Amino acid sequence: MNNLNKISINGNFFSFEQGETVLTVARKNCIEIPSLCHLKNTTPTGSCNICVVEIEGETDLATSCTTLAKSNMTVHTESAKVIKSRKATLKSLLSSGNHNCAICGTSSSGWTEFQLKVHKEDKTDELCPVWGDCRLQDLAYQYQVTGDPDVKGFDKVYPIEDVNPFIVRDFSRCIMCGKCVKACREIQVNNAIGFSDNKEINKIVTPGDNNLKNSDCVFCGECIQACPVGALVEKDIRYTTRPWETEKIKTTCSYCGVGCQIYLHVKDNKVVKVTGVENAAPNYGSLCVKGRFGFHFIQSPKRLTTPLIKEDGNFREASWEEAFGLVADKLKEIQKNHGSDSIGVLTSARFSNEENYIANKFCRAVLKTNNIDHCARL
Repeated sequence: MNNLNKISINGNFFSFEQGETVLTVARKNCIEIPSLCHLKNTTPTGSCNICVVEIEGETDLATSCTTLAKSNMTVHTESAKVIKSRKATLKSLLSSGNHNCAICGTSSSGWTEFQLKVHKEDKTDELCPVWGDCRLQDLAYQYQVTGDPDVKGFDKVYPIEDVNPFIVRDFSRCIMCGKCVKACREIQVNNAIGFSDNKEINKIVTPGDNNLKNSDCVFCGECIQACPVGALVEKDIRYTTRPWETEKIKTTCSYCGVGCQIYLHVKDNKVVKVTGVENAAPNYGSLCVKGRFGFHFIQSPKRLTTPLIKEDGNFREASWEEAFGLVADKLKEIQKNHGSDSIGVLTSARFSNEENYIANKFCRAVLKTNNIDHCARL
């Protein structure tokens, strides 16, 4: 570390590496600079203008996500000038579309009177589908800003797109921050969406402005996890589940051997949503379509809960002891009559490495055969 690489943020000095931005240095040292467009490990654009900071010696405010840290730089993240700019930007964003963020009249419980009323009466049409899980709402509350009711939000009203199986796109709530585009292009490298080349179309589009179902979208859901507002929402939980109603349980995705870390969002003992764990290897928040959306089998009433043994063409329920005993007897009989090499074992990518290792040892040590393979090779 070069001792000259020191930057002052809010009166405290911090070291930094060459190439780090002011935002990176601040967050690395637990100084929160708000942002709506910044997405880790992607190209910063500074398009939302929320992360502006004041740098001594410079006339204009600078976007911290695009400004490189320099030696002897003095930065203020919450000066009067910065706060005034953020409030103006938030007011503009809240006025730009359908952002019904209630932030005034807070009750003793922390909810606003409006929120309590809507929650009690369950008037979902009056409430944002991501109320309680929206970065724009958080900032509106933090800076006590509301939209201007006299400002016309969109010149054109785009209908909600809900024809695809997993994602609802509400263009009236989009703030055009571009995080979904970065997530699609730079994280997943799928290139399914982007900004429209037609200046008259003020929305994120697929090639040809088709719906996601008829595009190159693979429904990984990376865009949903990146979206800071209610423009992209999981179809299953829209207006049915609020974040405070769920418990997050960290676990490992079981669909393949990669070992992606996920959060199960559980409500009433049922999984209602899955998100990626953003600060954990190997996926760092990214998931495939199966990992993010393929969880409904967990609570399916069609799942088998007890072993079944087929007799005379019909299945009957059996205990695990009886089922294991039957399988063991059948394998012994095959070994005796036809030899160990007449038996083969197929394992699954949905097993853990440890389970596949045990299957391998069982096959070679107990069944006395090398006929073992994996479903990923078939």
